[in-house]
Amino acid sequence: MFDKLDAIKARFEQLGIALTNPEIVSDNKKFSALSKEYRSVEKIVHARDAYAKTLDDIEFNKEVLNDNDEEMRELAKQELPVLEAQKEQQEKELRNMLIPKDPYDEKNAILEIRAGTGGDEASLFAGDLLRMYLKYCEKKGWKTTLLSESEGTVGGYKEVQVEVQGDDVYGTLKFESGVHRVQRVPDTESQGRVHTSAVTVAIMPEAEEVDFELKESDVKMETARSGGAGGQNVNKVETKVFLTHKPTGIVVMCQTDR
Repeated sequence: MFDKLDAIKARFEQLGIALTNPEIVSDNKKFSALSKEYRSVEKIVHARDAYAKTLDDIEFNKEVLNDNDEEMRELAKQELPVLEAQKEQQEKELRNMLIPKDPYDEKNAILEIRAGTGGDEASLFAGDLLRMYLKYCEKKGWKTTLLSESEGTVGGYKEVQVEVQGDDVYGTLKFESGVHRVQRVPDTESQGRVHTSAVTVAIMPEAEEVDFELKESDVKMETARSGGAGGQNVNKVETKVFLTHKPTGIVVMCQTDR
């Protein structure tokens, strides 16, 4: 295990030197990628150094057991069991750190929440989930950006998309994907009955930037009337635009601007 840890430490030192290179500093994309790798490797290096110190302390105390000083021998006997337990815990943590990660784990992510069954209550639940995720992201020190939203008729959201940027965002949030349900007496219920509402959550890793040639003939444009508040312009004029890329089926939609 130490051979692998030493190789990681050597890579850590190489990254530290590379991040001071003016050519890399001036290349935002490369600098960002190396900085993210540096922070990731740094955790393993710190754990490796702590483990190495524990091994040195164990060897030192074993040598003290042969010392002529009885008081020193007694102290060594007391410290050895603590150090051995510490060593086992550190080895366990290091093995977990060395397990190969999903290559997408360190990526930023797109968080999408859609109201499902439950009508207006599902929209309210979607709003509750969004506030919960935003608070969690704030606590983790992640940056969030609202990409699109479609508000419910009595509050909350029919659907909402948020971009989340930070360290290990996708790896942390990816298990949130799926259907979330809640049973409660909603604010929209006048007779006190319990309702079950469902919301779907999707966590998608941020896509890599690629060079792509877009042919105008491959794009199909459609228009529609936007929903929600906005007066006559929204309700009577087709202000919602859909662009569909025919070869891939990717759809881009805009309804918040003219």
